[in-house]
Amino acid sequence: MIDLHCHILPGVDDGPRELAVSVEMCRVAAGDGCTAMVATPHQRHPSWPDLDRATFRAAFERLREAVGDLLEIRLGAEVRVDSALVAELDAADPSFLSLAESRYVLLELDRWGTGPEPEDLIHEALVAGWIPVLAHPELTPFLAMDLDRVTDLVSVGARLQVTAMCVTGELGRPAERTVWEMLERGLVHFVSSDAHSAEWRPPGLEAARRLLASRLGDDVAQRLTIANPARVLAGEPLEGAESPAGSRGEVRSR
Repeated sequence: MIDLHCHILPGVDDGPRELAVSVEMCRVAAGDGCTAMVATPHQRHPSWPDLDRATFRAAFERLREAVGDLLEIRLGAEVRVDSALVAELDAADPSFLSLAESRYVLLELDRWGTGPEPEDLIHEALVAGWIPVLAHPELTPFLAMDLDRVTDLVSVGARLQVTAMCVTGELGRPAERTVWEMLERGLVHFVSSDAHSAEWRPPGLEAARRLLASRLGDDVAQRLTIANPARVLAGEPLEGAESPAGSRGEVRSR
């Protein structure tokens, strides 16, 4: 399995503070069946310093060296959306990090929908050649309360990443109900851990994968935890999804 959203870089956000904890998180993930993880530190978030790409990359290289051959680690970010980000989508050398240097970018919307309208954001991202992946919509109140709008966002090109612990019900009944309605509507493209520690928000996808397989079938479970994430790492479009109309070029690595 491949985890596209996890906070495993030490000392950069609300993830682990020490390298040893980051390595332990990778051990937990590997023991649970993950073969690759994309480190996605918060970027452009007001609660943490907006570190530059070089700083994130240095932390990433230290972690990758410490982890060795345990599993593959790639670099990305969970990018907070604001009006300045929308203006930067068309930049030749943007400051934000995409997922594994692909054209997929993991976007964190404001919880209550302040800031750019999601429809405008998705349109601008697609026109600029990016594939927008919305992080944990089941935990974003203004989206969780309006799944018809979420359906419309997917129909115009958004991809959705949901949290494994919501699938298993470990983050509460409201999130569980919402995420399963999204799953049953066929709106979800990726299941990731959004891990923040080795204990209270640990990595691991196997429990969610088993539950998905039992309720929706092995094909769905495999697609959301293996096949679709693998296409992101390879910089390829998702199977069965055509390149969005109006985008510049194909989904490719940068």
